[in-house]
Amino acid sequence: MRSLRLARLGTWLIAFIVGAVYGLAGTIAHTYMLGWFPLGLTLAIIGCAAFLAAVRLLTMDRWAALSTGLGMMLATLVFSGTGPGGSVIVPETSAGIVWTITVPLLVAVVVAWPERVRVTRES
Repeated sequence: MRSLRLARLGTWLIAFIVGAVYGLAGTIAHTYMLGWFPLGLTLAIIGCAAFLAAVRLLTMDRWAALSTGLGMMLATLVFSGTGPGGSVIVPETSAGIVWTITVPLLVAVVVAWPERVRVTRES
């Protein structure tokens, strides 16, 4: 029983760290534009949504998905502020606002998504 708890805590910790890496990558890449198309923002949103969904579906654990999302949100929050040299990674542009709002929305949708219910047929 104790090893099961440690395994779940380890899963949540790893999910948090990898979520933070995804959040950091999305925060850095979201400003990339290909002409008029916001390619970085699009890929960052798709990548984070796919990773959140994968964690939720593969672990069958709402808490692991929440831990992943918290890592993403924390990385976005930390790197959205002004750095020590005065540099800003997430400028106050439409892409920056969309990225900052989309990450918590993705986390809320994936974590709140209902469990799959298996209907058994009784004879």
